[in-house]
Amino acid sequence: MRKLISFAALGLVCLPAWAALEVFATVPEWGALTREIGGDKVNVYTATTAFQDPHRIDARPSLLARARRAQLVVANGAELETGWLPVVLRESGNALIQLGRDGYFEAAAQVVRLDVPSVLDRAQGDVHAAGNPHVHLDPRNVLKVGQALAQRLARVDPDNAGIYQANLAAFSGRWQAAIGRWETAAAPLRGVSVVVHHQSFAYLTHWLGMQEVGALEPKPGIEPSSGQLTALLQSQQTRPARLVLRTAYQQDGPSNWFAAKAGIPALMLPFTVGGSAQAKDLFGLFDDSIDRLLKGLR
Repeated sequence: MRKLISFAALGLVCLPAWAALEVFATVPEWGALTREIGGDKVNVYTATTAFQDPHRIDARPSLLARARRAQLVVANGAELETGWLPVVLRESGNALIQLGRDGYFEAAAQVVRLDVPSVLDRAQGDVHAAGNPHVHLDPRNVLKVGQALAQRLARVDPDNAGIYQANLAAFSGRWQAAIGRWETAAAPLRGVSVVVHHQSFAYLTHWLGMQEVGALEPKPGIEPSSGQLTALLQSQQTRPARLVLRTAYQQDGPSNWFAAKAGIPALMLPFTVGGSAQAKDLFGLFDDSIDRLLKGLR
């Protein structure tokens, strides 16, 4: 008898004409982008929510079960999920989605990253060797990731390649128009100084021309201390910030305390899709983020 060769062993996906591609997205922003490009040809499961720190997730059995049946993993990369995704991939036993296979895609690998350290020293806290991983908060990066993701979807599911390219073209047109609208609306934010809870907003502030003059965390990933907050208050004398920013998943105590002492607004920005009632999709994420920043100035 001839030996039967497993499609999974070859890293190939063979879908019935009616079946949707099973996608495991690690974070909400890339799950949302996959839905924009995949449309009804993909079934997207998102492993985390806007109210969870994506650095600190447990590799629970439900994630393993989802990864086991996935045909494509859409990860952020740049070490964002390093504490849990490697375990999920390994324990899933799914050959299709391992690193190096077509079924594994990293968004951050498609763009130029900020804050790449010249010297890696873990004593400085949760420092990412590949640079700041929160690349989605520059909408120009989202477009670059979308282009690469459409190509990967077409490679994994070639029967629907034309649909993925058509969906990408439609999304790109809407997205580029939105970028123009956002940049016009956000003009008053250029040059505005902010303090951040964590360096979550580096790509957003870089895109908008804002200045980060301090962080509540004494080191990345280390919760704010009273000493750090006091030192930041003193720095307000020489490098005053006008806003304090945090994500939806971070505790509001430190930012509210600092804002009250400094006499400036503390803002929660949604950070990702689902982080506020208005941030229902990628467009809403940027609409709401810019609106909150502008209202904070007023």
